Amino acid sequence: MAITPQHTDYSTWYLDIVAQAWLAEHSAVRGCMVIKPYGYALRDNMRIILDRMFKNTGHKNAYFPLFIPKSYLSKEAQHVEWFAKECAVVTHYRLRANEDNTWVEVDPDAKLEEELVVRPTSETIIWHTYKNWIQSHRDLPLLINQRANVVRWELRTRLFLRTAEFLRQEWHTAHATAQDAIEESRRMLDVYYDFVHNFLGMYAILWEKPAHERFAWAEATYTLEPMMQDGKALQAWTSHFLWQNFAKAFDVMYTTENNTKEYVWATSRWVSTRMIWGLIMAHSDDKWLVLPPAIAPLHIVIIPIAKTQEDMDSVREYVQPLLDLIKKESLTFYSKYFDKTIDIECLFDDNLHHGFGRKATQYELQGVPIRLVVGKKEMESWCVEMNIRRSWEKKHMEMDKLLAYIDKALYKIQNDMCTKHKTFSQQNTIKVDSYEDLKAWIEKWFVLAHRDGTKETAEKIQTEIWATIRCLPFDEAGDLKQEIGTCVYSWKPSQRRVVFAKSY
Repeated sequence: MAITPQHTDYSTWYLDIVAQAWLAEHSAVRGCMVIKPYGYALRDNMRIILDRMFKNTGHKNAYFPLFIPKSYLSKEAQHVEWFAKECAVVTHYRLRANEDNTWVEVDPDAKLEEELVVRPTSETIIWHTYKNWIQSHRDLPLLINQRANVVRWELRTRLFLRTAEFLRQEWHTAHATAQDAIEESRRMLDVYYDFVHNFLGMYAILWEKPAHERFAWAEATYTLEPMMQDGKALQAWTSHFLWQNFAKAFDVMYTTENNTKEYVWATSRWVSTRMIWGLIMAHSDDKWLVLPPAIAPLHIVIIPIAKTQEDMDSVREYVQPLLDLIKKESLTFYSKYFDKTIDIECLFDDNLHHGFGRKATQYELQGVPIRLVVGKKEMESWCVEMNIRRSWEKKHMEMDKLLAYIDKALYKIQNDMCTKHKTFSQQNTIKVDSYEDLKAWIEKWFVLAHRDGTKETAEKIQTEIWATIRCLPFDEAGDLKQEIGTCVYSWKPSQRRVVFAKSY
């Protein structure tokens, strides 16, 4: 059950955690994954919180087809170029069987009139639909969210980070003016930040992507990219201002208040199961999974020390008043966009077929924040043994003081995780003024350096040291402020520092 240490093999460390915490596994279909119940519960908690956040900002849920006519992709040239190599295409609709009903080959007579692309992203099918939904300025803004699976035929896959099929939420909005669309893109980036900071316990700065790193058909791409424990950036939350590109491709126009016809303005953004990858890589340690209480599937587990059913019944009777009280408790985390509390999830593990050691190890592997142990000794002393997963703190607590302490402990775990990640990120961000220093620090640091703003220089740096300009920070304070300088590569004038890093 040992986990490979991070310093020995970072990639294997991650895969060990995913496997031993029972989050996911590879499926029989190459490049796809099976998300196990505990992993899906983690994903579901994230989805529920994000869904509430977006509904609180006026978005509504809808669903669009998995299959997209190939001709739709052809209507937006950059769209085709971006996804063509990753598309899965349906060409026929049945197989032809032998007399013994064994399927052997595609039936050549069952060819589709138009081939269908299995959804790599949904812009084209959604904007084809929006043409029917939008007629007047009264129909705007249109704010739609879809939860769906996406297929991109990736050659190199890794559980949660990049798989051929993955789950995601995607938001596609239409607006009357460019300013409305830009404000939507920035506002929803703020929603992302709220979620990442207050629920996932991760620190990130809000940025804008340089022109050559934007989403293929976006006029502006906004993002936040937390630092992982190996110093690399994870791009998992992006918000795009799409100009009128899709509106013009699919002829989506509206009648203004002045009775003129105008194309609408678009935005889009996505969040996928890649969040789980980032959560693990940002917080977990060499001991196993570490989860923030705000999104943990299970907050408290009570493990009885019992060998017989009679012993088990005695422990259950002892802790039942505590279980009843916990059911009434909830957690409230600061958020501008989430207005519901989170119930505290508590499990009494009464499985007599598994010993104490196996149970304790299982819940440590799964990152359950608090473990309570109750046996004969604890019942005689009117207390329980409490174990805090993140700090490995262990103490005996009197029953009448336990509930108040649990509340404080869960909030402290959440706050400590956020503080730790912020401190780590800031301590591993450095400012340099030469290309040699950039090369020296880029392996495990975010590096603030001047650049000349050209795509040519960015591509040369990427080719030579495998580092990219991740973003242009919004924050104008401290080391991120605009300042005149010299590009570390070309020695041409530079107006500001940017963030260089290696990334996933």
